[in-house]
Amino acid sequence: MSNLGQMAWNIADGLRGPFKPNQYGDVILPFTVLRRLDCTLASTRDQVRELAGKYEGKVLDVQVRKHTGLPFYNISKFDFPRLLEDPDGLRANMVDYINSFSENIDIFEKFEFEKTIDKLAEKGRLFYVVSAFADMNLHPSLVSNAEMGDLYEYVIRKFAEASNETAGEHFTPRDAIRLMVDLLFAEATEALMEPGVVRSIYDPTAGTGGMLSMAESVLTSPGKNPHARLRLYGQEANDQSYAICKADMIGKGQDVDNIRLGDTLADDKFAGQTFDFCMSNPPYGVDWKVSKEAVDKELKASHGKGRFGHGLPPINDGQMLFLSHLAHKMRPVQDGGGRAGIVMNTSPLFNGGAESGPSRIRQWLLENDLVDAIVALPTDMFYNTNIATYIWILDNAKKPRRQGKIQLIDASSFGTKMPKSLGNKRKELGDTAREQIVALYDAYEDGEHSKILPNEAFGYWTITVAMPLRVNYSAARAVDLDEKALTKAFGKTTDPAPFLEVLATMGNEIYRSREKFLDAVRTAFASTGLRLTAAQYRNLAAALQAEDPDGEVVLDAKGKPVAGSTDKENVPFTYAGNQNGEHGYEQTVQAYLETEVLPYSPGAEVLHKETRVGYEIPFGRIFYTYEPPRSLAEIDSDLEKQIAKILDLLHKVEGHK
Repeated sequence: MSNLGQMAWNIADGLRGPFKPNQYGDVILPFTVLRRLDCTLASTRDQVRELAGKYEGKVLDVQVRKHTGLPFYNISKFDFPRLLEDPDGLRANMVDYINSFSENIDIFEKFEFEKTIDKLAEKGRLFYVVSAFADMNLHPSLVSNAEMGDLYEYVIRKFAEASNETAGEHFTPRDAIRLMVDLLFAEATEALMEPGVVRSIYDPTAGTGGMLSMAESVLTSPGKNPHARLRLYGQEANDQSYAICKADMIGKGQDVDNIRLGDTLADDKFAGQTFDFCMSNPPYGVDWKVSKEAVDKELKASHGKGRFGHGLPPINDGQMLFLSHLAHKMRPVQDGGGRAGIVMNTSPLFNGGAESGPSRIRQWLLENDLVDAIVALPTDMFYNTNIATYIWILDNAKKPRRQGKIQLIDASSFGTKMPKSLGNKRKELGDTAREQIVALYDAYEDGEHSKILPNEAFGYWTITVAMPLRVNYSAARAVDLDEKALTKAFGKTTDPAPFLEVLATMGNEIYRSREKFLDAVRTAFASTGLRLTAAQYRNLAAALQAEDPDGEVVLDAKGKPVAGSTDKENVPFTYAGNQNGEHGYEQTVQAYLETEVLPYSPGAEVLHKETRVGYEIPFGRIFYTYEPPRSLAEIDSDLEKQIAKILDLLHKVEGHK
């Protein structure tokens, strides 16, 4: 199929001059779609024309579906061969042809195809392009849906490269999709094997439909259930991707109305609907400013109960909004439950502190036991990024052994290097690697690449620890006191000047005991006949103090330590063996305080009113294994070898002089 893709793209060679490289896709993509539809309709064209002579409108739609089994049609007298019979009328006939499709084919409108036809005709390239595509037979009996998917991907990638765009915004690599599909279907094998089973799958970021196509292909393959029926639903915001996806779905005999155009975050075209399976590869690291007004409006209208009611991520990264959206799109448990898969980068695992939007989303997912597994993929797996990526699998009806737990699978080392890179994609998951990952999932055991942890293991309390105020005192600080501080220390009726003169004679000595400091001050004042009240002495000491970690703890009037600086500490729910949360907040935090804080800061206390709850999934830390540094002897040996090589090279250079 790469040859077919190359053939389609090679047609662009004839566009040089009138068209810039970044405009090639505007021609090649819609013509590829049109030729596929043209070939698909070849065997039913005469039958449809006959029906069109008897019926029209919705009645014609029903009659065509009844007699041909196809959900779309074209009532024009033209096809690619007949278009070429009239070169002079080609432009007008082409426009007539694309406008004669059934009403549910809005594909060419989204491509703004009439403008492309006009320009091709104006530049004398229309006949060339039509004849070139006429030589490509894309009939479904010769080119499978999967092969058409490959063809679309090839053309889109070339288009993106020529336009300096991001190809990965349009489609997801097939190896990544296949792994997600296998993981989605892994826990529903028995039910999916039933004869004539019907299930639904939904993609809110459908792109060109690659995920939906792969899911259908896998489920209905000979090794699975050829007699199964998977209903495909998708929403896509990009006009061209939507057009290609819709064309692909039409060719599969899917309901054309199940592919819809629009921004999923701003306008859920399937509001109120849920599905057996959901999957998505949303854009990550991309802001959602365009959708924010609609998201905020929906959130307000739902009173915090809707799809975004659990928290909002930072405005510069909207992928967790799609995570929340998918969780709400899974079929309810009472109706059989649903599963969802989503590809995201690292940030949704742990971005945001306790009670931030991302943390609250994780909290909702984990406390409702919706996260089944997370798989770390190799880097360099996707066309548009080489950063770490993860597949999250959600399930609202987990099997008993998986309830209350999350399985983490580290498959980051399972990729194999590709012979030739495709954009940023330099690695792929072969069949063996994919089967190993699915086997790890099915085995559900702890091991080198698989960890099974209770949901509580990902929760923590962010506590505020107040350290006791420790200070020292110095009379030398009196020169820096402003009028307000002097008034507070000596009162409104006392002239501070003589007292300041005495304090200036005491030098720079530092006192770490308030009583010793005040004793020295009293003695100095008494020698000149100066006196202060007890309250004034206390105020003066407070004015001349400074924080000192080695100083004396300051006590209040009741003899309790006065709080000084504060520090934030994260206390895991599972700290000190509290595996199932049986000890509760107070006991766990007290154990943490006594073990981790008080030995180093006696008198510290927790400000419980400021405690916040957080959730994170520290994937890397969980799989981290300590590797001891090399021994000095080994390092010395390597250095000696390198020095010997350098000396040998120097000797050779000297020998050539």
